[in-house]
Amino acid sequence: MLAWLKENAASARDKLTTEVSKFKNQKFMDATTAACAVVAAADGEISSAEKTKMAGFINNSSELKVFNMADVIKSFNGHCEKFEFDFQIGQAEALKTIGKIKNDAGAGRLLVRVACAIGASDGNFDDKEKAACRLICIELGLNPADFEL
Repeated sequence: MLAWLKENAASARDKLTTEVSKFKNQKFMDATTAACAVVAAADGEISSAEKTKMAGFINNSSELKVFNMADVIKSFNGHCEKFEFDFQIGQAEALKTIGKIKNDAGAGRLLVRVACAIGASDGNFDDKEKAACRLICIELGLNPADFEL
């Protein structure tokens, strides 16, 4: 997945933008921000630098531009606050939110691709971020191997 993203970044970004626009609704937006928080918290904490990086990615991401940025950032920060209160509670709540799109395989697959893109956004898709993406796959009933995780 990472190699594919690097080789086809522009076309992949355009395709993700088109696909995300098909799922422009509150449930998908909340699941997306929950996935962002899961990836940001992959190392056990969400630093202010990670929040800034993730908020910047969300704000500048052409894939997510179909959503109102104020709503996206508010939702993302809400998930982050739960992780900061207690990692296990934050993770459980985020996965619960992600699980709400489980019955829509197209939306679930897209969400995993967005989560992988977020994990790779700094050029280093590390093992903890990959593990977070695998957890998202499992929550959605998807095979992590389908995403090279």
